[in-house]
Amino acid sequence: MYRLLVAQVLLGCWSVAQPFCPSQCTCVYHGRSDGTGSRSVLCNDPDMSDIPINVPVDTVKLRVEKTAVRRVPTEAFYYLSELRYLWITYNSVTSVDPGSFYNLKVLHELRLDGNMIATFPWESLKEMPSLRTLDLHNNRLTNIPVEAAPYLVNITYLDISSNKLTTIPSDLVDIWPPFSGILPSANASQKIVLGLQDNPWYCDCRISKLIELSKMASIPVVLMDQVLTCSGPENLAGVLFQRAELDQCTKPSVMTSATKITSPLGSNLLLRCDATGFPTPTLLWTRADGTAVNITVVQESPGEGVRWSILSLHSIVFKDAGDYRCKAKNFAGNAEAYITLSVDGMQASTPSPPINITKQPNDQPVTSFAETKTPFYTTLSPALTTRAAMTTIPPLTTRKSPGPGGGIQRSPPAGDKPAKIQQSKGGKGSMTSEKSKKRADLKDIEVVEETSDTAVLLWRAEGLSSDVPLTVFYFPNDAKDDKETLDTEVGQGKLLLEYLMPNQVYTVCLVTKGSVAGKEQCVDFTTLDNGGEDGQNKILMIASGIACAVAVPLIVVLLYKIICLCCKGNSSRNNGADDDLSKETYVKFETLTMKQRTLNGQANDLWARRQTQESERMLLCSRSSIDSQMTYKSDSSRSEYLC
Repeated sequence: MYRLLVAQVLLGCWSVAQPFCPSQCTCVYHGRSDGTGSRSVLCNDPDMSDIPINVPVDTVKLRVEKTAVRRVPTEAFYYLSELRYLWITYNSVTSVDPGSFYNLKVLHELRLDGNMIATFPWESLKEMPSLRTLDLHNNRLTNIPVEAAPYLVNITYLDISSNKLTTIPSDLVDIWPPFSGILPSANASQKIVLGLQDNPWYCDCRISKLIELSKMASIPVVLMDQVLTCSGPENLAGVLFQRAELDQCTKPSVMTSATKITSPLGSNLLLRCDATGFPTPTLLWTRADGTAVNITVVQESPGEGVRWSILSLHSIVFKDAGDYRCKAKNFAGNAEAYITLSVDGMQASTPSPPINITKQPNDQPVTSFAETKTPFYTTLSPALTTRAAMTTIPPLTTRKSPGPGGGIQRSPPAGDKPAKIQQSKGGKGSMTSEKSKKRADLKDIEVVEETSDTAVLLWRAEGLSSDVPLTVFYFPNDAKDDKETLDTEVGQGKLLLEYLMPNQVYTVCLVTKGSVAGKEQCVDFTTLDNGGEDGQNKILMIASGIACAVAVPLIVVLLYKIICLCCKGNSSRNNGADDDLSKETYVKFETLTMKQRTLNGQANDLWARRQTQESERMLLCSRSSIDSQMTYKSDSSRSEYLC
């Protein structure tokens, strides 16, 4: 009796320890020989209207199928931290809350096919970092926003077939090879499976990448159904993607003003980028590492399919040097170009770390920098300990030990003179540093495009700010007191000289503020002689006169001929009717009675004599030959018609 009671208690404890299974679900535990296992739960009661909340916490696979569930609430599965497979298929779900999949860190597969979902919370995918399979087949999705692209990067199985999608964002296609830019290995076994069929795709430039993807072979993207057809526009309705040819859809092409630019320190600079394509591409400036450029950018589209952009850099410094990327993008694709900027100038000197001079055990002083802690030897007095500021010196990598009485000399950065540390004979060390500045001046002064009364002056500023005032004066060599003065700025680099004398030698000089014009800042030039232009004008006038003298008589003769032809045509039309009438008439010789005629008839006989033409004679003869067959058969009768 005691043993029976103990067994009953143990059986009750075991039943309590087992996880509780919802009444409308079936819970199955799949054990293994090693003592481990997994639990799956199937809920397929047609009367179930809500997601079950008392599912065992160790559930690995949960299936809610063919129920009346209409909504997936917030944090519906947060306690199922071991859930790897979640199937909510062929229900009546119309709404999915953005927080529905909270805490599903190990979920690998999510299937929501066979529902009535019109809007899916794509941002909820960030709660499932391990998700690889997403099935939204046979729903009512009408669009996929561009914001969904970052959340689908890790998805290797995506089924969005049998929805109401007409287009897909170009950025979403960019996450799949080959548009992602990642070249997979030749023997890569990982494939990306896409279900895109049975959607009313509108074939235009927005899905041009998708159409191009369907035409590719030997890529790591597999389409569930290769038969993808266009539903619009009208001229492409029913056409397969593989045979669709899109009009007015061109990938961008980018061209920059230059590929490498070197600019002086402190100058202003404009970087230009031009792009063509259809639809009109957008332009974006970034640095080589992808960071956005927080500088003034001007963009303009002068016409359809063309766009240009200008990046403005003011008072450039050394940190502005590097690569600038101009990226053009439209629905058909993207392209990019790079501009490398180099800054030319003198690096400003900065104080170096303090130098500590201490004494070694062997009575030889050692000098070291506070930051680098790299010592070098000097022959200063053993009892001397001092601190000095020096020009920036790079860290030392070797140790040098000069002989007695020697010193140390290091090379500072490029552009500066060497800094010297010397020892005096009296045993006291001295330290000097010399620096030279690059001379600010105007270079490459020249005059171009000379005419008889104008010329263009060009120059290049070196080491001067672009807003420094500049005075330009010029004068003829034979009248140096007759000076003309113009004021401008150094940054202009170009000036037009007007109202000059023809065939005259001029001297032009440039003077910046606070300086005096020197020999190297002046240049001579000569204006053109306008006599050559007058000679050309005279030649043109003579040629025009000759042409007129020859052409006018020809025109008069031509008009005369035309008038004569018109007059002759009118007269010929008036006489033509009479001539035709005379040609078409002939005389019929007939008698009223039949009697004999003598050849020597008198004047009162019915006999007419008339000169007949050969054509009339032939006509009469032919008629008589026909009518002569009808004759009286008498000796006294004869033919009525004679030729």
